[in-house]
Amino acid sequence: MKVDIDMGAASPGKPAMLDLEELLATRLLVQGNSGSGKSHLLRRLLEQSAPWVQQCVIDPEGDFVTLADKFGHVVVDAQRTESELTRIAGRIRLHRVSVVLNLEGLDVEQQMRAAAAFLGGMFDAERDHWYPVLVVVDEAQLFAPAVAGEVSDEARKVSLGAMTNLMCRGRKRGLAGVIATQRLAKLAKNVAAEASNFLMGRTFLDIDMARAPDLLGMDRRQAEMFRDLARGHFVALGPAISRRPLPVTIGAVETSARSVSPKLMPLPETTEDTLGLIFTPGPEEMRQPVRRPPPAPTPTADIIAQLSRPQPAPEQPAEPVFAIIDEAERAAGIDAVMREILEDPDAAFRTDAVLYQDFLVRCRIRRVAGEPLQLAAFRRKLAVARAGVDRETAGGETWATALSLSESLPEDLQGVFLVVAQAAVSGAPCPSDATLARTYGSHSPRRARRLITYFEERNLLVVRTDFHGKRVLAFPDLSCETAPGDPNAPDEAGASSDAAE
Repeated sequence: MKVDIDMGAASPGKPAMLDLEELLATRLLVQGNSGSGKSHLLRRLLEQSAPWVQQCVIDPEGDFVTLADKFGHVVVDAQRTESELTRIAGRIRLHRVSVVLNLEGLDVEQQMRAAAAFLGGMFDAERDHWYPVLVVVDEAQLFAPAVAGEVSDEARKVSLGAMTNLMCRGRKRGLAGVIATQRLAKLAKNVAAEASNFLMGRTFLDIDMARAPDLLGMDRRQAEMFRDLARGHFVALGPAISRRPLPVTIGAVETSARSVSPKLMPLPETTEDTLGLIFTPGPEEMRQPVRRPPPAPTPTADIIAQLSRPQPAPEQPAEPVFAIIDEAERAAGIDAVMREILEDPDAAFRTDAVLYQDFLVRCRIRRVAGEPLQLAAFRRKLAVARAGVDRETAGGETWATALSLSESLPEDLQGVFLVVAQAAVSGAPCPSDATLARTYGSHSPRRARRLITYFEERNLLVVRTDFHGKRVLAFPDLSCETAPGDPNAPDEAGASSDAAE
């Protein structure tokens, strides 16, 4: 079904129409400096297309939550755990509800992680739920930065991967990305390059003015026009809008953002009461601690004299303050607790948080000395333990390389990778889809096949099929491969646990 939505005016008396069905197939990039009208453009697009397509808005500033009152969008507060956001995203695709992910109140790294978890949940939805969704990401340079910034490499890698999946592989899953950015130079090129439709607004920096004409197929001498564009005026190009660069003036909107541009207004008259309000502390300030002035600096000569004095030898305590911990005994106790947890047939389908609490309780029961493992260290040790590698293999250089490769993967995928890597190192048959699904904590063999595809896309392994239809996984970095295995074979461990019950 062909649906044209009105974005405004292309010329006097002629509307600027956007083919919504073509937009879903070809994606859109919006660029313009702060104050050029990007958010207004996105709001116009969302309002006009709301009756026709499901929408998901990644909103870092909380400006689009007002869509809920007029168009029924569900506002999801991002101050939740990543796993909870992923599950909510899956239910959104199932029930086809338009949603606004409100990231307001989180710092940049938390916003990146929350957006990545939410987009990952939408991307990993079951095939039966791949309905068309217009995914609008405002301030996309925050989630797909061209270079590393102040955030951690892990947060940047996860966020950039989610944005790349949205723009590069999202079309087959019904996800149509619409990304808006203030600076083209700050946006990752592999994300921007996947858009076939463009709406370019006002920009002043030379590097952005050089990229904008390249994307629009214009002469570089025409780049000066982008400095003269007024607020709400854009140059459009793409199969969903126009085959030639087309000036567009964005039309009016029905809703408004909670934050508006500042307006000039006269200052109030200064009176004696005003001066009293400024210099007299209020009731709330009276309860705050008073900041004392810093102490006078110590003269340099006194500091040198103190440093030159011989330090007295510390007195040796008669007995150690803390009990000496036998690290070998502690490691053996932790390994024993890990084995007890993995022997439980239901452990594979429990969350890491639940298993971690069980681990802490069992460590107290066994009187394991020392500080308990942190959650991140527990997840890593659990992933290694699930691989079931023997002592001889664990001491080899090949297994050490496999452990190093696994560190580049998200925490929830490390266990699956180590299971298949262990099979390759030991020459065992390739694990079946059912076995890998159980290791991941899922009952879906289809999810296991997607994980194998993900590892292959990361160049960690190569999948081949022998003449008998059995699967072989080769690891170029480890110089080894698994023996042929039937991918459709049942999970022996799961079947044996069911029989025991």
